[in-house]
Amino acid sequence: MIHAENRRIVIATSPQAEPAPEDACSNRELARWLAEIQGLEFFDGPPAERDPQRHYYWVPSETLVGREQARQLGVQGPLDLFGGYVEQAHQAGKAIVHPLIEQAALTPKGWAAGFAERVAPVVLDGHSAFCRQDAWRCASARLPRGPQRLKPAGARGGLGQRVVADADELEAALAGYDEADYLAGLAIEDDLGEVRTHSVGQAQVSGVLLSYHGFQQQNRNARGELVYGGSDLLVVRGGFDALLGLDLAAEVRLAIQQGRAFDRAASQCLPHFFASRRNYDVAQGIDAAGRARSGVLEQSWRVGGASGAELAALQAFVADPALQAVRASSFEIFEDKALPANARVIYRGPDRRGDFLLKYAMVEDL
Repeated sequence: MIHAENRRIVIATSPQAEPAPEDACSNRELARWLAEIQGLEFFDGPPAERDPQRHYYWVPSETLVGREQARQLGVQGPLDLFGGYVEQAHQAGKAIVHPLIEQAALTPKGWAAGFAERVAPVVLDGHSAFCRQDAWRCASARLPRGPQRLKPAGARGGLGQRVVADADELEAALAGYDEADYLAGLAIEDDLGEVRTHSVGQAQVSGVLLSYHGFQQQNRNARGELVYGGSDLLVVRGGFDALLGLDLAAEVRLAIQQGRAFDRAASQCLPHFFASRRNYDVAQGIDAAGRARSGVLEQSWRVGGASGAELAALQAFVADPALQAVRASSFEIFEDKALPANARVIYRGPDRRGDFLLKYAMVEDL
């Protein structure tokens, strides 16, 4: 068990006013699991008043944004939470991956142009826009390259994404976004075919650092839609160098290197940024010209779909200090079934549309 202050309390919290019930329940279960792993007390919700004599470890459902939000929770650095902190709201979403179009009509407060320039070699070609006028100008100019993918910067799991191949499709797609979507940012990038998405990340909890590479899985939900179905991870004790020290396929090594470069840029270019949980989706596929492409799609500095697998690996490393590598998986399926004895259920119940959802995670043999 991790040695930690015995008066620390682990608490799940949601900056969102009304999170989806399955998300809120999943977040609480992950927080409960983190408390067990660290040997800490768990509170099933924030206290009415914070006790100045107690120390809190927060598990927020979203990246913390701004000093006031961090101050209210008493979060001062990565040791105080499982997640991350940014100064500006747009830094928590997909929009920071790409630069703005020249002479943009709207530039968000605190826009770090140097970050987009820094990560350009390790992301797909694209731009970001924060108003419909800029989105139209940008996407119109990019269409001769091939189909473009439009991605609302704050949406999860591919929600709201559209692929357009001509001006008519672009006009229809842009009409489907509201003012809030544009203010949060719209990422516009080359659409790829034959895509495989890699997960690259790190988590650090009470002195234990783990790094991983893995692949996302997809499942069909009760309505026949293809959605996120879990992550299969290869996890090592230590940093990205330890991960890169393994015998890896060339495309896997490239994905890890790109995720690491993006991570370093965030630490160096985003003022006051910190995170104890860092996850990067890296897409590899074929562009409209038939060329192989690889690049970071987005970052996640909060609990996410792979967090169950991360905690399963963390628990294994804590239980066996000599353990250096492990395979861990998270699952999201849409039917109930008997689970292996070592599986940890994160959520079992209805999703936001009333359909059955089961989330669980477990360590598997190497």
